[in-house]
Amino acid sequence: MTWTVTPEAPGSPTAAALWRAYYTEVSDRYYLLHENRRTDPAELEREVAKGTGSELAPPSGLLLVARYAGEPAGTAGIRLRPDGSAELTRVYLHEKMRGKGGAVLLVEAAESAARALGATRLILETRADLTEALSLYARLGYQEITPYSDDIYADHTLGKSL
Repeated sequence: MTWTVTPEAPGSPTAAALWRAYYTEVSDRYYLLHENRRTDPAELEREVAKGTGSELAPPSGLLLVARYAGEPAGTAGIRLRPDGSAELTRVYLHEKMRGKGGAVLLVEAAESAARALGATRLILETRADLTEALSLYARLGYQEITPYSDDIYADHTLGKSL
């Protein structure tokens, strides 16, 4: 079985399905940890509808989709920032695909794409309960940096020079 990572239109059905899975998992994790409940379906629909992903389209962004044996398995997006950095966002792998090496390939492909767009640094925000993500970023050399937003859900702000 092999992995591929390729650009994808943010409005594609594949992107929409992967983002729905992403939002469901991160939202459920948050609510289960803090309120002992899953995400309200209406709230999930509102959040999914808000995120078109248009900022992840060329020329100032890019959405990547990882496939395992041809099946969509995950996403990573980058968007350029005015300071010469790029933000890594919407990094996700289906739970059943984790542990097969896809996350590293996906983030490395995002780093390469950010470099190709002219970024000199890749930055991101994540939460403390997303332990798999924190472990992945640490293995790939990301380090804590000064926060660049006031996102109430961002427990960690990380960066890596490209």
